Amino acid sequence: MGKGFFNVPIAINEPVKSYAPGSPERDAVLKAYKSMYNSKVDVPLYINGQYISTANKKEMSPPHDHKHIVGTYHLAEKSHVEEAIATALEARKTWSQMPWEQRAGIFLKAAELIAGPYRAKINAATMIAQSKTIHQAEIDSACELVDFLRFNVQFMMDIYSEQPESTSDAWNRVEYRPLEGFTYAVTPFNFTAIAGNLPACMALMGNVVVWKPSDSQVYSAKVIMDVFEEAGVPAGVINVVFGDPVMISETVLSSPDFSGLHFTGSTFVFKELWKQIGNNIHNYKTYPRIVGETGGKDFIVAHKTANPRQVATAIARGAFEFQGQKCSAASRAYIPKGIWNEVKEILTEQVNSFKMGSPEDMSNFITAVIHEGSFNKLVKYIEQAKADSDAEIIIGGGYDKSKGYFIEPTVILTTNPQYTTMHTELFGPVITIYLYEDDAFSETLKLVDSTSDYALTGAILSKDRYAITEATTALQNSAGNFYINDKPTGAVVGQQPFGGARASGTNDKAGSPQNLMRWVSTRLIKETFVTPTDYRYPFLGE
Repeated sequence: MGKGFFNVPIAINEPVKSYAPGSPERDAVLKAYKSMYNSKVDVPLYINGQYISTANKKEMSPPHDHKHIVGTYHLAEKSHVEEAIATALEARKTWSQMPWEQRAGIFLKAAELIAGPYRAKINAATMIAQSKTIHQAEIDSACELVDFLRFNVQFMMDIYSEQPESTSDAWNRVEYRPLEGFTYAVTPFNFTAIAGNLPACMALMGNVVVWKPSDSQVYSAKVIMDVFEEAGVPAGVINVVFGDPVMISETVLSSPDFSGLHFTGSTFVFKELWKQIGNNIHNYKTYPRIVGETGGKDFIVAHKTANPRQVATAIARGAFEFQGQKCSAASRAYIPKGIWNEVKEILTEQVNSFKMGSPEDMSNFITAVIHEGSFNKLVKYIEQAKADSDAEIIIGGGYDKSKGYFIEPTVILTTNPQYTTMHTELFGPVITIYLYEDDAFSETLKLVDSTSDYALTGAILSKDRYAITEATTALQNSAGNFYINDKPTGAVVGQQPFGGARASGTNDKAGSPQNLMRWVSTRLIKETFVTPTDYRYPFLGE
């Protein structure tokens, strides 16, 4: 029973540490990295608060040193998934009734554990498992995950406080109930913060969760599991299974108690899951909520008035940070011919100054792509560009997987605005540039809007406010997150709610109250104080 109206701590964004040479945070994360890299971890399933080992296991290796083994993880059988569902439904009986301030306390504690004692460990795990530099790991697995946890609690309080009007005759109130049944979180390799947020935000709102992390993110997912357990998430509220995604999803989606999917990953997989849900719709007790953030073919458009150095830097950072494996990474750019020579000179100088290698060496700006499948796909497109008459590789184009899955930051210049890499999502350190006539800005905006099926992020760089206004209007459906005079990456929780439409997802904006509203089902309660005793209305009088 609640005994007061409670205000949670005001959410603030977690400051990003510098990791400068000699700093205590640099020493701490390198110590954690060395210890974790030179030991082996075993990651079981996590069901009903218990660690479950299975007979089937897989090895985990860092993408930048794929012959080195850092641990193993256990693969679920169908019976384990069914057990996860059953235990989640049992846990719901008490979790859904827990006062919201108690749930808030759990996830606020989780935020502070990550910000403090777990910071070096979760960053080191992300550096090892996902080959992120320390800066990319810090802004993701530490700061963004902390921000999600803190801001979601504040958003929850704000949602609960929104109530309808009442009168002297009747008191109207709204309950924000958790969804009936259980929810399913499917999370990607590329952001530890997303992996933690998708199950956590649903659980925060009183739901119970079956969570399937990416096979390429299990190592840092284990740290998230440890944090949630220490923070006090009760047994059965978040259950974690690894293994065959088809089997796991089919088992989850065939349950009549399935009530919601929270997904980040590929557009194709999301559409297939949506189709499965549709095919099973007559079996469900309720209409499931479906939230997905999927692919992108994110753009940079430069106007003829743009500062060439700013354009080059937006490309260098936007396309190549974390090896272009951000959903928001710039992968196509439209540059006016009048500034191209200067942009090219600066971009070439910047990219050629990148160092590439293990994230343990903090002078490296580029590390490896996530796995051999990604490496092979990128090599195919790079080699095709070398052979095609309407494409030219002007920077990079090299690759080597003898030790790690390393792809050089690559810039393709094309004379064909419909060239394959202008519209195909590659998810790697490759950007394709098309040059347009200085006075063809309006026509180029139409090209940007029509070229890709995706609509996640995009950017316009210009000194001309009329041009910015035109681009903002012309590209209003081309990007859910639109950046003016900046790169198209780096959304911050509470500042830039993130998501896109078209083939990029349902645009339910992670990092905002809008997303949390998807995980509740409202109930209106009207209480009448003086109840009528006669059916007759005044209009019936003679």
